[in-house]
Parts: sequence; C-alpha cells; structure tokens
Amino acid sequence: MKRILLALALIWGVAFIFIKVAVTHVDPLTYVWLRLSIAAAALWLMLRWRGERLKLPLAVWGAILLLALLNNMVPFALSGWGQQRIASGLASILNATTPIWGVIAAHLWTRDERVTPAKLFGVLVGFGGVAMMIGPDLLFNGNGTVWAQIACLIAALSYAIAGVWARRFKTLGVSPIKVAAGQLIVGAFAMAPIALVIDQPWLRPLPPLEAWGAIVALALFCTALGYVLYFKLIDTAGATNAVLVTLLVPPFAILFGSLFLAEVLAPQDFAGLALIALGLAAIDGRLVRILGRRLPQAA
Repeated sequence: MKRILLALALIWGVAFIFIKVAVTHVDPLTYVWLRLSIAAAALWLMLRWRGERLKLPLAVWGAILLLALLNNMVPFALSGWGQQRIASGLASILNATTPIWGVIAAHLWTRDERVTPAKLFGVLVGFGGVAMMIGPDLLFNGNGTVWAQIACLIAALSYAIAGVWARRFKTLGVSPIKVAAGQLIVGAFAMAPIALVIDQPWLRPLPPLEAWGAIVALALFCTALGYVLYFKLIDTAGATNAVLVTLLVPPFAILFGSLFLAEVLAPQDFAGLALIALGLAAIDGRLVRILGRRLPQAA
C-alpha cells in the first residue's frame, strides 16, 4: 500500500506541471478529450496484450458512465480551466481537500465509513485551511483567481464522490484495470462532441510540441497508469484511505512548479496546506494516536 501511495503521489504531483503546460496552449475541453482518448487507447491495448476483453454487463456500463463523469470529465475540465489562472502548486493544494470531501461523501453514501468526532474535527480544520487560502483574494482582490480556486475545489469534491462510487465495482467483480479502461473509453466518447462543439479546435492554432508531449505524458502515465494504481488502492485500502494520496501530491507539485515553471506561492497558501494536512491527520486517525501516546507520558 505504501509503495502505491508514493508512486501515485509522484505521478500525480508531476501531472499538475503537465496540465499547466497543456492548457496554456490547448482549450480545457479539448485537452480533456485528447487526454482521455489517448489514455483509453493505451489501456485498451494493454487489455488486448493481456488477452482480456472489456466485456461488461449493461448495468455495469451505466455505473461506469457516472464514474467517468465524476472522476474524469468534470474534474479534469474544472482543474484545467482553473490552472489557466492559478499556479499548479496552488491547484495541487486545493486538490488535497479531496479526502475532506471524501469523509462527507462516505458518511452520506456508505455504512462502514461514518463520521467520527475526530473526522469532524479534521473536516473543520481542513476547511479552515481552504478559507485561509481563498479568503484574502475574496476579500481584497476579487479577481478571477477566486473562481479558479473554487473550480479546483469543486473538482476535488467530484473526485471524492467518485472514490466512494468506485467501491461498488469490487462487489460487482470488475477488476481495477477494466474499471479504469471502461471509464476512460466512455469519457473519451462523451467528451468528443462537447469539445468539438464548444472549443472548435480546428479554428485554433496547432499546439506546439511541448503541449503535445504534456498531453501524452498525462494520458499514459498520470491517467492510464495512475488510475490502475488508484483503483487497486481502493480495493485494498478503502475509499477514504485511498484519497489520502492527495496529501502527498502537493509537496511534489510545489517542488516541480518551482523548478520548472518558476512558480512562487503566497504565505497563506502554505499556511492553508498546513491546516489541511492537520485536518487529514485527524481524519486518518494519526493525530489521535500521537496525542494518545504523548498524553500518558506527560502525565
């Protein structure tokens, strides 16, 4: 489990750099369509190489359609639009609220992951971190970055709901790679008419090579490989624990953004990240365990 978490953190940490490069030259909806199409083709070829067929019952395809909407189409588009206006590191911090939304989603739609006092404390502290990051812009600037940050928050909410929804595929007996391939294929087909009608990419200049490289890297490594690992993690660790990987992503994303894009985050962004990390530690139970060990020693 730890190896998968670390691998996903690295893969999705660098993803924010690729997204920033991609949406600088390609409209967000077109970027999402290309990303899903390339990733879907890669996983379909992988299934064929393994001698498997993506043959699923009709009822399962309905569930996969909703998963594609929640886990790919909506969050990819919102995050891409947001990163046209804010730094990739800031977007990764906002994305780290996914487990906080996940606690609420799991409480509403599952029976075995209910909200506890520690989790409720973590949710409140985490949202305090969000308020610390967005509050100054909302009160003093009022510029477009506020809406970009809100878009990234909604994307995180969508990811959290998708994580809870994806739990059902284990009981249906669908392997993680088939879930990943299915959602990408459905998402690619669904995004095609949306991107073509709204973005009209044939009227735009041809993207430079760096944009194509970023989209291909996003599709093959951050999407195709990333989702196979992610659904495997959900199978073994549960929805709430699986989305904790988002806490490990911001350090990588901030480092890469500083090194390759010369991004500089505001002090309140790091303070917000610290509060989100504290909230996630409470949600995960680590904070309670640490305090439980230290209080008897102090006594």
